Amino acid sequence: MYESILRRGAGIGGTRRLCLAIGLVAFGAGSLLAGASAFAQDPVKVDPKHYKVEFENSQVRVLRINYGPHEKSVMHHHPNSVAIYLADGQARMTTPDGKSRDLAIKAGVAEWTPAGSHQPENVGDKPFEVILVELKTKKAPAK
Repeated sequence: MYESILRRGAGIGGTRRLCLAIGLVAFGAGSLLAGASAFAQDPVKVDPKHYKVEFENSQVRVLRINYGPHEKSVMHHHPNSVAIYLADGQARMTTPDGKSRDLAIKAGVAEWTPAGSHQPENVGDKPFEVILVELKTKKAPAK
């Protein structure tokens, strides 16, 4: 595709077409990166009201998560994690595709949560608290 633009670029208006093509490619790539980063947001950075780092090392990051009644977060991402619920509650998790599911949270329950993006909301009348142990993965060495 780009070769044909370059070959035709020698004619009248060719430079304008070439600049337009480069601009469109750059805009498209920038839009894709911006969209991808919107779903890969760190909850501690985008929602410090609800997320606090309690401990972190090279293996895990431990978050304390607090939501008041009817409070809602922003879309963010977690790696594979283990959630430990410290209080009963009712939550709604909405995924980037717009689908949502309601959860009944029970104090004392620990569960595996696979990596993913979501927007949590406390749909209950009581606050709830969660400890989330995020697992860090090591990148494979370059070959």
